[in-house]
Amino acid sequence: MNFESLNLVYVMVAMAVVILYLIYYVFSKDSEYNKNIRSIATVVEELNREIFYLNKNLTETKKGIQQSTRGMNDEEIYQEIERSVYDMVQPLSIGLKHMQETIHAIGSQVDARISSLENGVKQFSIPSSIHANDDEKIISLFKQGVSLETISRELHLSQPEVEFVLKINKIK
Repeated sequence: MNFESLNLVYVMVAMAVVILYLIYYVFSKDSEYNKNIRSIATVVEELNREIFYLNKNLTETKKGIQQSTRGMNDEEIYQEIERSVYDMVQPLSIGLKHMQETIHAIGSQVDARISSLENGVKQFSIPSSIHANDDEKIISLFKQGVSLETISRELHLSQPEVEFVLKINKIK
């Protein structure tokens, strides 16, 4: 094994380790976000339950008001209903505001982490070619109409390496 191929092996192993670490990081963060989403879903379910009970309570209150306020005029009934609805809706409004803040905070964290990952991936430098001497041979043979399989066999390269060189040089 010569020095260049040994360096190539080390570079490939290092890149594989980095990619595996990135995959692990993404999956671990994904599970964390899923946990956060589940907790938000629980809060939403509780709020829906609260809304159901509040609607039920509102219906009962309306019936009670109608029965007890036969002597009240329409304006007084309207104000009483408005006060009751406000008292019931206020906790829901506070809960929704809290949930919006939580979702915004999670979104900011996701954006920051995605940006960090993108910057980390951009810092990797991919070699412009795998074997500099082979680039010209690969391009020349491909332009002559030789198949990728034949090129890889003649130059003792893998077919993905040949495709990589062609893609880097924007030929294929």
